[in-house]
Amino acid sequence: MNTLYARSCKAIVVTLFFLLSGLSSEIAAQDKAPEPAKPEKKWYETIQLRGYVQFRYNRLLETNDKLKCEQCDRSWGENGGFFLRRARLVFSGNLSKNVYFYIQPDFATNASSNNQHFGQIRDAYFDIGFDEHNEFRLRLGQSKVPFGFDNLQSSQNRLALDRSDPINSAVANERDLGAFFYYAPKSKRELFSKLVKDGLKGSGDYGIFAFGVYNGQTANRPEINNEPHVVARISYPFYIGSQIVEPGLQAFKGIYTLGSDQISTGVNFYSDKRYVDERAAFSFVLYPQPLGIQMEYNVGRGAKYDPTTDSIVNADLKGGYILISYRYNVGSSTLFPFIRYQTYSGGKKHELDARNYDITEFNIGTDLQLSKNLELTAEYVVSSRRFEDHGIRNNLQKGNLLRLQAQINF
Repeated sequence: MNTLYARSCKAIVVTLFFLLSGLSSEIAAQDKAPEPAKPEKKWYETIQLRGYVQFRYNRLLETNDKLKCEQCDRSWGENGGFFLRRARLVFSGNLSKNVYFYIQPDFATNASSNNQHFGQIRDAYFDIGFDEHNEFRLRLGQSKVPFGFDNLQSSQNRLALDRSDPINSAVANERDLGAFFYYAPKSKRELFSKLVKDGLKGSGDYGIFAFGVYNGQTANRPEINNEPHVVARISYPFYIGSQIVEPGLQAFKGIYTLGSDQISTGVNFYSDKRYVDERAAFSFVLYPQPLGIQMEYNVGRGAKYDPTTDSIVNADLKGGYILISYRYNVGSSTLFPFIRYQTYSGGKKHELDARNYDITEFNIGTDLQLSKNLELTAEYVVSSRRFEDHGIRNNLQKGNLLRLQAQINF
């Protein structure tokens, strides 16, 4: 009896102990003040600011000071010197989960041959997403036209100092005002981001499918023919083992109207100044891990100066390039030796009299990324450029030059 009583008392004591322990914990939890909810960030607190500056000199080992390239770097040749190629700031951020904005001015724009370093809008657009991961997006404003990997790849990431003539001649400054629809599943959007963040010289996220309408007169020029261009692009990056490849197809079509400032006095031209403007191109990229290959080729029709009739006419155009690179890590720095060959035959609608070109060029160089903030590039150019307009006939210029660039990223 005494044993049973003792066991009962012991059980009661143990039970009371656990009850009191639980009650004590509950009281302590109630006494503890709840953590205040973190205030939601205002939209202006999410804005990101970044940019880059490119400083160049192009006159070393120069063999022909008459060799120039209006489309790429206007400090080539005679009277060229130290040059700010770009000085850009990028303001970007999410105003909400499905609304994103991007504004990029450039403060190294040349207003004329005698006036440099004016500020000008390069990009000013916003994206509207239609789903949780913004896989479907509509971009409105001035932005890059989705045509050509070379055009879409930022100058901040590109190896060659200038874009290729055959692809870049499609859209001067790569941009125009318009509305562009982009689609890419979440996994591909993450891969597009990785290709840039990991230093693989990606183009950025322009979707695996793009479709758009835009003015067609090129960036920062008004629409003057009431007839928009139409563009479409398919580009699909994927893994093959540890390698990443990205094939692509793109095309655009429209009517380009020459402005009065683009026509010499005395040259012949269509009375309405309207010219068919259409191209199709294929792209292929093997990202440098460590060997990289980038190639594109396009064909089409556009405005072109014809010296036999002293006229601006519609004519065929064609051209492409291949760039081979190698990625080599040296401690905390990265070295990218590269070579590029390009050829182009056709007009350039945005230059005077839709200047007629025949170009063959070879570039060999190296890009040294000392840190995420400092990048040095040296490029040796062997070039043959024939260009003609109403005031310049059969102007064939051949030459070599060594080009240097220091780029600051911030």
